[in-house]
Amino acid sequence: MNKNGTKKLAVSIAISLGTGLLSALLTLGNFKTYSTLVQPPLAPPGWLFPVVWTILYILMGVSAYLVYESDAEEKYIGLAIYILQLIFNFLWSIIFFNIGNLLFAFVWLVFLWVLVLAMTISFYKVNKTAGLLQIPYLLWVTFAGYLNIALYILNK
Repeated sequence: MNKNGTKKLAVSIAISLGTGLLSALLTLGNFKTYSTLVQPPLAPPGWLFPVVWTILYILMGVSAYLVYESDAEEKYIGLAIYILQLIFNFLWSIIFFNIGNLLFAFVWLVFLWVLVLAMTISFYKVNKTAGLLQIPYLLWVTFAGYLNIALYILNK
């Protein structure tokens, strides 16, 4: 990879990590509320979330870079879905932590899951590696859906 490619990769990772960081900063004061909720079985410890999300945001950035660098015309569809799911991802944290509407957050997460699936498929069509790198994200959002609805049921 040349210097220009390294710079594009770094920018791509910075966009995804920056989205996550901004979301974390905006919800930081309300994240403590999560630990006061009745937790469902399989609920991970709070420290695991930033670790997992950092890895997932890096994978998103790498995938977006691989798609961006492709010559396929379909890349623009995948990148548009990527941006849309980043927005949905960002807003889910606000809805869940800041607004505290767990049911609406779950419904929002279902839409996010559909977008992540669509992004994964679209990325895979353009660059197989880019699509495969999104499987952990899809699995994590699936798990987050379980946690979200369980927290709503246990704490309503």
